[in-house]
Amino acid sequence: MITLGVKDVQASAEFYEKGLGFPRIDSEPTVAFFDLNGSWLGLYGRDALAEDATVSPNGSGFDGFALAHNVHSESEVDEVFNTAIQAGAKSVKEPQKVFWGGYSGYFADPDGHLWEVAHNPHLWIGPHDDA
Repeated sequence: MITLGVKDVQASAEFYEKGLGFPRIDSEPTVAFFDLNGSWLGLYGRDALAEDATVSPNGSGFDGFALAHNVHSESEVDEVFNTAIQAGAKSVKEPQKVFWGGYSGYFADPDGHLWEVAHNPHLWIGPHDDA
């Protein structure tokens, strides 16, 4: 499970549920959970999550990680990226061919969490199609 500390749980939940189409799991209003096909995404108040971990909530700059969403094609990268931008994400790096032979772009969610949307023609990451 991936848990993100967010400034406004309800606003972030709306971004992920309505903007990106993530399937939300019923939960109390102070937290939001989403089923990610083999994993879960949890949203929790940033200050409360920092308090739970006994660290300062005043992080800044690059957090040292990015979440990735792999898709089947370059056109699907563009589609997911544009959907995120329309839902309120900030464009960080427009989708483009990349040095490792794939195609990817980066956006930041409303709390600045970095997401890569990628098509890797060399290695599929995700469930295998049985078709």
